[in-house]
Amino acid sequence: MIAVVPIRDGELPAGGAESVAEAGGRVLLVGESPLKALTALKGIATEIQYWDTPGFAPGMWAAALSDELLAEDIVLLPASPDGRDLAPRLAAQLERPLFAGAIEVRAHGVTCIGFQGIVMVEHLLGGASIVTLQPGVRGIDPLDIDLPEPVAMNPSVSPGNAPVPDAEIMEVLPPDVTTMDLAEAPRILGGGNGLESAERFEQLGRIAKALNASVGTTRVITDKSWLPHSRQIGTTGVVVNPELYMAFGISGAVQHTSGLGQPLHTISVNTEPHCPMMDLADLAIVSDANETLTELERLLMLRGSP
Repeated sequence: MIAVVPIRDGELPAGGAESVAEAGGRVLLVGESPLKALTALKGIATEIQYWDTPGFAPGMWAAALSDELLAEDIVLLPASPDGRDLAPRLAAQLERPLFAGAIEVRAHGVTCIGFQGIVMVEHLLGGASIVTLQPGVRGIDPLDIDLPEPVAMNPSVSPGNAPVPDAEIMEVLPPDVTTMDLAEAPRILGGGNGLESAERFEQLGRIAKALNASVGTTRVITDKSWLPHSRQIGTTGVVVNPELYMAFGISGAVQHTSGLGQPLHTISVNTEPHCPMMDLADLAIVSDANETLTELERLLMLRGSP
């Protein structure tokens, strides 16, 4: 098994280090300034190859790397936005099945999240495969080992002679906190069953936008279709690790809290002072979450800007 990790501006994507750990430390870094990302792999990587190539060209990358990866039984990528772009292209180039959203990869099997997070699906691997790993699920436990010497690759395929068409990047926009992947969001406002209506989640969204934060939620809310499954935090949703997490009306079931990572700051608003979410919080506010949202929005409007 080998991890293929797309790099942008020398930064590992969400789940990049976990993918390397899951692959036993073997990694191929591809993208712009990959050597800058090496410090994040200390104690994790045991074998490093890299291809320093500017921009983001998943079609060209897949064409160039297919021969290099032919001998690998399992090619593992993080289920980050770039990883999800590159993985199906590699699967098509190598004519292999793609198993998306895995939480565990074994020699002869893969466990994936399926049916919008409702069940765990076990797949037997009948041959060489491409797999994407959910960020935040596996975690890492760095060892006391030195970084190996990275080995440069220079594939012959380039944007001018790639045998497949590729995406053309027209413009790179700054992240929109209202739509960005929760796994990469630095601030998250979470709403749970303590919020009384779908309108309260619209209000939560307005407050989150004013605070430059993303909106997350729990399984019960996505089951009500008040928010899409992509906003669900937990073992059957998205695993996050924000700097700030604010929980409004969330009791803190283990299925939710196990997907929270370790936020630097946690604030919880709930009428139940001894629920798990309040116990986890750095600041616990015993209050009705609906009334708190109304007052918070009023204060933000008075302030005039976030």
